[in-house]
Amino acid sequence: MIKRVWLFELGREVRISEPKKHFAAHADAYVRYISVFLYPQGCRAFFADVPWIGSRLRVLDAGCGTGIITFALFEALGRRGVEIECVHGFDLTPAMLGRFRSGLRRRRIKGVNLHEADMLKPDQLPATWTGYDLIVSASMLEYVPRDKFSEALASLRGRLSPGGRFLLFITRRNWLTSVLVERPWGGARYSDQELATSFAAAGFAGLTFHRFPPRYGWLNLWGYIVEAHSPTGVSA
Repeated sequence: MIKRVWLFELGREVRISEPKKHFAAHADAYVRYISVFLYPQGCRAFFADVPWIGSRLRVLDAGCGTGIITFALFEALGRRGVEIECVHGFDLTPAMLGRFRSGLRRRRIKGVNLHEADMLKPDQLPATWTGYDLIVSASMLEYVPRDKFSEALASLRGRLSPGGRFLLFITRRNWLTSVLVERPWGGARYSDQELATSFAAAGFAGLTFHRFPPRYGWLNLWGYIVEAHSPTGVSA
């Protein structure tokens, strides 16, 4: 049997000491879990309504997991008849990357370059992985230690082109996520003020909080969609 690492102490923030091993062991369970809440469909619906998505984007999916965000983006662009210049993705867990690659093959999507890397070890990524128009990150930065959170945000900002856009999907702090997210999956949760403070410390310009479309409104109880920008005229 797989030993569970869940903690059920009300009010205590649960941390998984080794996320890589945890998600390798529970990858299938994680995919089933988020599917129950229609999280992939909610992400697709969000991108379908985004007005600024255009062609020839350079995109980085940071902590790409099984590719939910990348697939949502491809679907939104496909409906508009536009193409992405390139998509790069990295994740800490080979098991997740394996599922991502399987999804790419099933959908016959080419041109997505994936890499195993630790968010806190940016030198593990290719030196050419920079100058992005859009960086997306979903349900990954929860597993960065709190005292490294702003540092991780700043590292991602440094890979954006001047004026580039960063989208973060992240768990919000409330009693519901304590029960449904933190206990079974660990990771940190954040308030809107904590996020605003962290983004400012990381050097981003401006901050906008978005919501999932009404037909997937329950996902807004789970988390935030945060949009921020690299300052115009500031090189990476």
